[in-house]
Amino acid sequence: SKEACGPAHMKTILATGELPTYSQVYQASLTCMMAGADFIKTSTGKEPTNATIPVSLVMIRALREYYERTGYRVGFKPAGGISAAKQTLVYQAMLKDELGDAWVNNTLFRFGASRLLTDIERQLYHGATSEYAASHYMPMA
Repeated sequence: SKEACGPAHMKTILATGELPTYSQVYQASLTCMMAGADFIKTSTGKEPTNATIPVSLVMIRALREYYERTGYRVGFKPAGGISAAKQTLVYQAMLKDELGDAWVNNTLFRFGASRLLTDIERQLYHGATSEYAASHYMPMA
């Protein structure tokens, strides 16, 4: 519970790949927020099924319902399976469309995707040189 965290932010991981229905994802999202979560996260990234667009949409809509009822904004962190910088744009656009500009910042929206960093490095390298570098040339690979 939030009391156990003290002043620290509480992040809850839903392991959505283990929840068989969207209704259960929605209910789990609301339950975590009612328990005081400051962030809800799709998965650890270690499950067979991680962040997906449909599950993320369900969680984002739960965030909206919770905010409308309480006035409190809870953050969202899709995690696992996001390895390309272009994928992040889909999540960002979906979040903005559903929740507005207030959620599109680093205090309410983050990615849990360690493999994503290498692709971001490759995209930045491409922007600077007009060439793509092999992943193993990137410092974070």
